[in-house]
Amino acid sequence: MEGLDRQLRYFVCIAESGSLSRAADALDQTQSGLSKQLAMLETTIGQPLFHRTGRGVQLTEAGKLLYEGVQPAYRA
Repeated sequence: MEGLDRQLRYFVCIAESGSLSRAADALDQTQSGLSKQLAMLETTIGQPLFHRTGRGVQLTEAGKLLYEGVQPAYRA
C-alpha cells in the first residue's frame, strides 16, 4: 500500500507541475526514478495517464479521472 500511496503522490505532483523534470525537482527525486514510479502506476491502472509532449506532459482522460478522484485527499 505504501508504494501505491507514493505513486499517487508523485502522480498528483506531475499532474500539477505538467512536467516530469519539474515534479522530480519538487519531490527531490531523479527524473528516471519518477518515470519508473509513473510507469508502475500506469501498469496498475491499466491505462496511460499522461500524453508526453515536447514541453512536458498532459493528462489523458484516464489521468483526468484519477486526478479528480485522488487530488482532494492529497491536498488535505
